[in-house]
Amino acid sequence: MRIVAGAVALAAILAACSGGTEPTPRPACPTGAPTADQAASILVDADHAVLVTNKGALTMELYGEAAPIATANFVALARCGYYDGISFHRVIAGFVAQVGDPQTKANRGDFDGLGQGGPGYRFAIEPPFEGLSYDPYVVSMANAAAPDTNGSQFFINLADLDDQLDRLYTIFGMVIAGTEVVDAIGQVPTNGARGVPLDAVIIESITIQAGSEEGIPQG
Repeated sequence: MRIVAGAVALAAILAACSGGTEPTPRPACPTGAPTADQAASILVDADHAVLVTNKGALTMELYGEAAPIATANFVALARCGYYDGISFHRVIAGFVAQVGDPQTKANRGDFDGLGQGGPGYRFAIEPPFEGLSYDPYVVSMANAAAPDTNGSQFFINLADLDDQLDRLYTIFGMVIAGTEVVDAIGQVPTNGARGVPLDAVIIESITIQAGSEEGIPQG
């Protein structure tokens, strides 16, 4: 009887320990861009994003005040795991590193339609907030340079592009830590003009964090 009782007690302890380590279920991925009210709710405690890649980790400050819809959309997709496993599909040294096409989870190389994937919906461009420029390490939405073509893709500036880019790309953040990781990504070997990395640069996870707000840089 003592052996049985001991086994029952051990099973109870193991069950309790197991129950304490259950992962928090992810929310469902959005099926449309957030409304203004939804964006305000999503952006509570969403000040920074930590991107872990197979090249290292980097931290983005998020500009929810400057671009609430684009930022909230990014946050919602990050929280549901949408970006996990996606690879950078366009890296052009001295220009941009672009990511966010879900097709790259299954195909790491070059293929027809690369760069055309998205979350299944599109939304309007939010013009860059006054005082924001396309500086090095700034993060912007990628689109077709036409209205209502934002989706899930974004790019990180690898140089000062303020004189090269029309103000058609919503700025929603900036890399404030791990810039050396961005630099390393910007130097990976690619297949040439298409800029597809020969060895995949993969986003392993994105964590959204609260934190002290540094404010939007001005002018």
